[in-house]
Amino acid sequence: MDAALEQAALGARADEVPVGAVVVTLSDGRIISSAHDEKMSLKDPTAHAEILAMRRAAFAFGDWRLEGCALVVTLEPCAMCAGATLLARVPLLIYGAESPKFGAVKSKMQVLDEPGWNHQVAIQSGVRAEECRKILEGYFKAKRGKASQKSGA
Repeated sequence: MDAALEQAALGARADEVPVGAVVVTLSDGRIISSAHDEKMSLKDPTAHAEILAMRRAAFAFGDWRLEGCALVVTLEPCAMCAGATLLARVPLLIYGAESPKFGAVKSKMQVLDEPGWNHQVAIQSGVRAEECRKILEGYFKAKRGKASQKSGA
C-alpha cells in the first residue's frame, strides 16, 4: 500500500484525483506496475489508476491475464475498474478507503460477488483506509477552497 499511496500523492501533485494503484506479484510482492489517475491530463474517462496499472502490468507480462498478481489500490474500485479486475483474472484485490458514491466492490454495489463469473477475486478491504481517505479528503478540501476563492466567497 505504500507504493499505491505514493502514486496517489503524485496524482494530487499533478492535480488529478489522488488515487494510486500498483500491481504486485503474489509470489514475492514485487511491483510490476504502478499508476495514479490521469483522467484530466489524458482527457480520458477510463484513465483510472487501476486501469492504467493493469494495462502496464499486462504489457510487462505480455499477456492480458494477470493471474499470480494482486491489485493494490487506495480507493475501492468503481464498476469499470472492478469489472476490469475480474476480466484480467486478478486473483486478489486489496484496497484502502471505501467509495460511498462509486464503489462497486462493497459500498454501492458488489460487482465481484455476482454468481456465475468464470473467475473469483479475493478481496481485502480497509487496508490503511484512514490514510487513503485522508489524502482524498485533503485534495477535495483544497479544491473546494480554491473554487470559493475564485468566486469571491
